[in-house]
Amino acid sequence: MSAPEPDVRRVVVVHGYDAAPDQHWFPWLRDRLAAEGVRTVVVELPEPSFPEAGAWLAAVAKAVGEPDRHTHLVGHSLGCITLLRHLAALPRPWELGGLVLVAGFTGRLEGVPLLDEFLTEDVDVSAVRANVRRRLVLRSDDDPTVPPAATEALAERLDARVQVVPRAGHFCGSDGVTRLPAVLEALGPRGG
Repeated sequence: MSAPEPDVRRVVVVHGYDAAPDQHWFPWLRDRLAAEGVRTVVVELPEPSFPEAGAWLAAVAKAVGEPDRHTHLVGHSLGCITLLRHLAALPRPWELGGLVLVAGFTGRLEGVPLLDEFLTEDVDVSAVRANVRRRLVLRSDDDPTVPPAATEALAERLDARVQVVPRAGHFCGSDGVTRLPAVLEALGPRGG
């Protein structure tokens, strides 16, 4: 049974490690959603090159506020686990219209030891699974940073649909990804 098309009124985007709101595909998505009348915030996380979990969670909590069925969250890379931790800690009941995780993961990454401390604590995704109406995980077939198995494992834990975007690398501007229609399509029927 498929869920009805979402009534997306608000989107909060959370970038990842060493990134900023004006990089990658974030400005493109914000502008496309704004043109459709969707209030969109790309969270500016503190010290993105030296992330601290508590500071990132506080910034995300402030930006997300009270989730509801008209709110959709989009995370990229380290922003995904930050969103998941925020949602898992919310007092119940709560509801979220949708969650799109791009190059998401929850465990340590062999190639990025700087993030080990940030990633020591796992996240209980059971509350997320139970309270988010639509869940999508995007991964590339050639991501040099997050192994496909890590993203697939996250999708399985969330009982989320997986979509593979060919040759998108880690979904960064340096990979040539300055637009990401798959995210826009996931947020509603308008397409990219």
